[in-house]
Amino acid sequence: MKKSENEGELCFLSPRKETIKIKGNLFYNESAQSWSVIRFKKEILQEFPQLKDKRGSFGYFMVMNRTYGDVKKELSELEKKGEVLPILLFLCKRKGKEVEG
Repeated sequence: MKKSENEGELCFLSPRKETIKIKGNLFYNESAQSWSVIRFKKEILQEFPQLKDKRGSFGYFMVMNRTYGDVKKELSELEKKGEVLPILLFLCKRKGKEVEG
C-alpha cells in the first residue's frame, strides 16, 4: 500500500500479480435509479486480499481525464511519485440487452 500525498488519508492498494483483464456487470441501484453498483469478481479479491477485512474501511479515488494527453501526464506524475499503477475501468453498454421497464 502506498500513501498518496495529495489525497490525504488514502492509502492506495496495489495488485500482487501480473496484468489481468476481467469482464463484469454493473448492477442497478434502486435508490440512485442508475446502474452504479460494481461487485468485484474473485480475481480482483485475490489480487487485493485486504478487501476481505471486515473491520477495514475502504473507499475509492477516481480520476476521469478528458484527453489522452491528460492521462499521459497523470501517469507520468504517478510514476515520478512512485505511486501504484491505476486500474483502467471502461464503462460499457451491451448491445441488444435493453431491459424493459
